[in-house]
Amino acid sequence: MIKICVAGALCAMAAFANAHNLDGWNKPVEPFQIYGNSYYVGVSGLSSVLVTSPQGHILIDGLLPDSPRLIAASIRKLGFRLRDVKLILSSHDHWDHAGGIAELQRMTGAAVVASPATADALKQGHMGEDDPQFEGNTPYARVAKVRTVRDGEVVKLGPLAMTALYTPGHSTGGTSWTWNACEQGRCASMVFADSINPISSGDYKFSAHPAVLKQYEQSYAALEKAACDIVVSGHPDFTGMWDKVKSGKPHALLDGGEGCKAYVQQSREKLSKRLAEEAGN
Repeated sequence: MIKICVAGALCAMAAFANAHNLDGWNKPVEPFQIYGNSYYVGVSGLSSVLVTSPQGHILIDGLLPDSPRLIAASIRKLGFRLRDVKLILSSHDHWDHAGGIAELQRMTGAAVVASPATADALKQGHMGEDDPQFEGNTPYARVAKVRTVRDGEVVKLGPLAMTALYTPGHSTGGTSWTWNACEQGRCASMVFADSINPISSGDYKFSAHPAVLKQYEQSYAALEKAACDIVVSGHPDFTGMWDKVKSGKPHALLDGGEGCKAYVQQSREKLSKRLAEEAGN
């Protein structure tokens, strides 16, 4: 993404881009109906979901700084208007999920909603210093106004009701979002599952941060307990979304409630492996 590295911040951004293949993450994809009034409007490697109603729409996550134009194009392609997006919900404060929120707020006039820790970071334009990935993190455009939400609080817009589910660890203020979507008389429990991938920057050791390990356990318990007919993870590949979509099956993302549990198990195994490596095993 960045060809020349001329300053510290740009060097960090270039390193992050090269390490995580952000050019591949931010490729446009066809928007599609997930279920009922819920639509995928994200990009190839990062999820953004639009939940619609006649009284206005709710958007989850803003993705990379270059993503808003792609999200906006997807919303329009589905036949919806940007000005009808009234709320933007944030999962967490990393550049690849929150970098486009300020621009989307400008484009739509929507209010932004996040957990208190994420709200503080959005206002500052970078993740908190207690974040496992803080070293070398990339700043992004600050979000001027952010409304905070408590764990378990229901955010309402007309008939829409989105419940905040705190899922920290990957970030201090990590938040998943749950809601119901219905079509043809059948309703599905929807989960936008925030990142729970145990990764870090620099010489950070999870074994030296027991509070963070407790956060992961809190997140695992919350997601395993959640009603979860359909899960969309912040990175769609982590729950096999594209493979399911490519199968061509009707309602391909309906998985009998196993998606969230499999997502948690994947993270548990990664964290266990990471702790073993830190212990020299």
